[in-house]
This record gives sequence, structure tokens and C-alpha cells, in this order.
Amino acid sequence: MINITLCDNLAEIDATAWDSLFGQDLPFCRHAFLSALEQGGSVGKNTGWLPQHLLLYRGERLVAAMPMYLKLHSYGEYLFDWAIAEAYQQHQLPYYPKLLCAIPFTPAEGQRLGVAPDEEPIEVFKLFYQAILQRQQILGCSNFQCLYADPPLQQIMRSNGMLERIDVQFQWYNHNFTNFADFLATLPSRKRKQINKERLVVKRQGVEVKTFSGDNLPTDFWYQFVHFYQATYQKRSGHDGYLTPQTFMLWAEYMAAEIVIFAAFVAGELVAASLCFQSANCLYGRYWGCNAEFDKLHFECCYYAGIEYCIAKGLKRFDAGAQGEHKLKRGFLPVVRHGYYNFSPSPLVNAITDYCLRERQALLDYYQLTE
Repeated sequence: MINITLCDNLAEIDATAWDSLFGQDLPFCRHAFLSALEQGGSVGKNTGWLPQHLLLYRGERLVAAMPMYLKLHSYGEYLFDWAIAEAYQQHQLPYYPKLLCAIPFTPAEGQRLGVAPDEEPIEVFKLFYQAILQRQQILGCSNFQCLYADPPLQQIMRSNGMLERIDVQFQWYNHNFTNFADFLATLPSRKRKQINKERLVVKRQGVEVKTFSGDNLPTDFWYQFVHFYQATYQKRSGHDGYLTPQTFMLWAEYMAAEIVIFAAFVAGELVAASLCFQSANCLYGRYWGCNAEFDKLHFECCYYAGIEYCIAKGLKRFDAGAQGEHKLKRGFLPVVRHGYYNFSPSPLVNAITDYCLRERQALLDYYQLTE
């Protein structure tokens, strides 16, 4: 007997059972990562991210899951839909709430459908999709969307007629480099000179960048990093950022083995740091903060130190986050990422479909120009 249920508190789900559906390659699908967001108050009440995780049980055994949220805004998604939301507003139609299958604040491609090895993903998705469409209607949601899904799920969603949008990101690939100089040798002279110049600028400011794993950090690191993170967001956006201090502390407790830190010191004092997560083959750059302006330090902590780390550890890829065409000058390459949508009936559906088709073609043209 199968049963589909909703879960608004991941702590109620056994971590081993959840993780067995998603494997270990992507840290962001892990029970620990998502639970830290919930337990730390970064998602949940008063955040506009309300957990609605879909679970499929066969008897008492959990055999499939999708991380799902009822969204009351579009912040923290990265494959943004502001233009569509504005069109709804102009026509005096409600755009929120919407249903979202995604990893909050994390534009990294990966599993969005976790399935036990003895289950068929296509059939599981059909069951979930029926439940989602019913939920979409009951809650009066304008749409359901699934962001940054892996290729197998992309194909399933296309075959179910979901509308596709794309995004262009920039990632670094390790072609079996032996050291940083080996990587630089593959770049045109202009790019090599720029990177060397930027790294020299950092050193001449008396900055030393050190690499730490999550389980050997300085005692007061997290307190300082949270302060850097919040100060950086305040300067850029006028708020403290989407993540609470409690979420960072829980990641430190739950996921130390997956955390990599590139920390910048001046005269022994921590002045900046970038927080990354790693899988078996990929480094994911996620959060950055500093307490003062240092020329080119962001590039060192968020790009070059990560590239060196990947080379040293034999990681195949460095996903340094969304957007950032400036990464092209620093050895990164363009990649296409995907989002899939089902819009509830409205007078705007045809216009939205046309908009998505034109947007997709424009982004594909842009991708080809940046290859």
C-alpha cells in the first residue's frame, strides 16, 4: 500500500531514511543541511519559506521524497521570476503563494526527487505530480516550480509537459591539473596576467589566506563569520541576510566533514572568509563575508583558493554560485541550468509561455557567445 504525505518539519523524518533516497554526492539534499535551515529559523514561520516536503511511503517504509516549500515571495531562489510576478500584479492577479521544489538559497544543480533503488523514478514523479497539482489547486497557488533539478528529473518533467526556463552559470573544471600554474598555462596570456596581478595585490596588502576544514576551525570562527556575513549583506541589501546565526552553528555541528573554509588573516587577525561545501567530486562556494575592504580579496577567497583546493584534492568541478560573468576572466566556463513550471489557469498563461520561450532563446544565444 502506498501513501503520499506532507511534512512541515524535517526533524520528524529519520535522517538515515531521508539520506538513503538522495545519496551522498550533493550535500544540500542531505537531511542535516535542510534541517539546519528549519531548526535555525532560516526557513519556516515568518520567512516566506514554509516547508511542505512530499513523502511517499510503501507501507511504513519511506521510498521517495521531494524537498518542497510554500513560497510567499520570490527571494532566495536565483532562477528568478520577478517579471512574471510583476505581470500578475499589473493584471491584479495573485501570484503568491506558489509551490516550490528547490533547495533554499542554493542555486546548485542536483537531485530534487529522492527515490529508493527499487522504485521507478518516472512512476514516482507521476504520483507526486498529481499530488502537487491537487495541492496547487487547494491552496490557490499560481504555479508550481522545480529549480536546478538534475538531468534525469529534467527529462521526466519535460515529458510531463512542464514549461522550461533556463539560467546561465559559470563553473570551473579540473582537467587533471597538478597545480595552479598548470591551470594558468591553459589560459590566454591576458587572463594569466590578470589573475597573477590580482593574487599579488592581495599578498601586498599583508593578507594571508588559510584553508580549514569544518572540524579544525579556530574557536571563535563562527561568531566572527556570522558578523562578516551580516555586515556584507547590510552593505549590499540593507538587511542581515537570509541565514540566521543558528543555521550556521547547526551546519557546523551537523556537517563539519563537508565544510571547507578559506579564511583571510592580516597580522593574525581574521578579516574575511568564504564558506564552501564539498561532495566527492565538487566544491560548492556558498557564503562570503569581510569586516573591511581589501582589494581583490573576494576573488582570492571565493575563486582562486577554491581552484587551488580542487586541484590539491582532485575534485573535478568548482561551482562558485550563481551569475557572475566576470568569472569568465578567471577560468570559469558557462553552463546551462534549468527550471520547470506548471502555471494554474489564468489569462496570462499564453503570454507567460511565450515569454519563457523568448527568454530561453535569448539565454541560449548568450550562452553560445560566452562559450
